[in-house]
Amino acid sequence: MLEIFFVIGFFVMLLLTGISVFGVLAALVVGTLIMMFAGLFVMAIKLLPWLLLAVAAVWLWRNIKRPQLPRY
Repeated sequence: MLEIFFVIGFFVMLLLTGISVFGVLAALVVGTLIMMFAGLFVMAIKLLPWLLLAVAAVWLWRNIKRPQLPRY
């Protein structure tokens, strides 16, 4: 919900400062793309400990379940 208020406020402030509607729409598109990629980056950083835990678990599982060589 806060994002909607940000976009509306951004739109209104750009219109009040005398920037054209095309300029406002271009700024909104660029701002949206930047926020989207920043959100994806933050999500990757947030999930990094879990990804490292999954890699460690797979590494342990493969070492424990290593195929036994026949001993003659």
